[in-house]
Amino acid sequence: MSNFEGKIYNVTQQAVKEVYGLDVGPDTLVVEVPRNKDNGDYATGVAMKLARELHKSPVEIAEAIAAKLRELLPEAESVTVAKPGFINFKLSSEALTSLINQVLDQGDNYGQNNSGEGVRILVEWVSANPTGDLHCGHARNAAWGDSICRLLEKSGYDVLREFYVNDAGNQIVMLGESLVSRYFEFFGKEYPLPENGYHADDVKQIAQDIAKEDGDKWLTADANERLHYFMQQGIDRELAKIDRDLKLYRVNITSWMHETFFYQNDMKRIKDCLKMMDDKGLLYEKDGALWFKSTDYGDDKDRVLRKSDGTLSYLTPDIANHVYKMERGYPVMVNLWGADHHSYVTRMQAALTALGYPKGTLSVELIQMVRMVEDGVEVKMSKRTGNAITLRELCEDVGVDAARWFFVSKDITTQMDFDIKQASAKNYDNPVYYAQYAHSRMCSILRNPEIPEFHREESYNRLTNEKELQLLKMISEFPGTVAKAAKTRKPNTIAEYIQSLVKLYHSYYNVVHVNNPEDPELTNQRLGLVLALKTTLRNALDLLGVDAPQSM
Repeated sequence: MSNFEGKIYNVTQQAVKEVYGLDVGPDTLVVEVPRNKDNGDYATGVAMKLARELHKSPVEIAEAIAAKLRELLPEAESVTVAKPGFINFKLSSEALTSLINQVLDQGDNYGQNNSGEGVRILVEWVSANPTGDLHCGHARNAAWGDSICRLLEKSGYDVLREFYVNDAGNQIVMLGESLVSRYFEFFGKEYPLPENGYHADDVKQIAQDIAKEDGDKWLTADANERLHYFMQQGIDRELAKIDRDLKLYRVNITSWMHETFFYQNDMKRIKDCLKMMDDKGLLYEKDGALWFKSTDYGDDKDRVLRKSDGTLSYLTPDIANHVYKMERGYPVMVNLWGADHHSYVTRMQAALTALGYPKGTLSVELIQMVRMVEDGVEVKMSKRTGNAITLRELCEDVGVDAARWFFVSKDITTQMDFDIKQASAKNYDNPVYYAQYAHSRMCSILRNPEIPEFHREESYNRLTNEKELQLLKMISEFPGTVAKAAKTRKPNTIAEYIQSLVKLYHSYYNVVHVNNPEDPELTNQRLGLVLALKTTLRNALDLLGVDAPQSM
């Protein structure tokens, strides 16, 4: 909801109350942008919703409300009624142009809103196993999750950005064994590489680094001590690399939660969680295993928590992890998982429901698959390494801006093709280039030595061009667009907003001269508009983690 949309909503509520003595809420009162711009800037069909209750015709109701609105809404140039009972609002140019100073005053904070004030939310995303490089699938997850956090933070939510490190499973044992094998290989010694081990060059590099730092002392060390050391070195070094790559990608993680944390102190947190479940009658034993009655809570079958050999299933520490999130004071949790986790969502939500947490405590968004394509052909391997394309390589090849834009501009609920050639293009076919070029155009106008320096005005009443008023209306919609995108966790709507804004700006730039030497007042007011546009566009791009260049 834009600044004006919100004002119209509130004033219409007041008008209905004063005229008919009724309190109306969002089920009855909706303010929207008409499809036909000739009808006005905004419209509401509240009169049609009230017709049955008031036993009057919608047009009669609308006329009475519109009369009151003309008194209460000075921002409207006109408030008119159209059959079958719509109330249409056209904003005054004075109301629109007053936005310029608001934007200039708020600067980087423009778009900030308090729609999430008081809500603590923990977003867990990426969470790749610390056994190798981040690849293009992780890149989509990373960009989407980071943009969600930026939107939530801009909207007043208290956000914790978390990466869950799966460092307690068999994959870590295989990582350690693989490193030991490569370590031995470095010294010309034999040590079999596990069949299910890790063969990538980054594992070989880590083993070589350890060999150069520690020498050959691990060749004759106790096997268990050696394996434990190499497992921990593998985790630490892979995570450090993951963190470096995420920072290159402009993704900031503030909390790294390790699965091994839940195995500390004789697995106290896991045992406490199992006891809580047992006390609620949620568990039973069968065939030597411990089971969770997840079918009672919507799952298609009961789930094993402790296997017959005494080891825990993946689900058990995950339940403890989510309980711990609640204990840390985050009653709203969002996880971004790969599409292959579909069935896992139900069992995790079932566990939280069974433990008594409210429905909606955990929201899981599944990231669909990505295909990298070039000239219409799928590209699975890096041309340089012959391995899967890593996040770092993608950033180096197409740039961080293009990578992030392309991944957040498409809804994650659909599979996507990432067109490498389009993302690399420096032309209008590339949407991020199109957006950034608009920003650089604005900057070039403002630093043009032939144009006088802008000075603030109380009124921008010379801005009467239709495109100028449309641009101002779009600027007014930015805070509401941010709030809605945060609530729905859909950063692609910000990309859509940017595309609409820059398309309108480019068309304005092509037909209107900002600099009018014979009319310095008009020039100055148009400079104010350009400054407000530049601020809005820069802030919108920042929500997607995309730079706003000064020149291109």
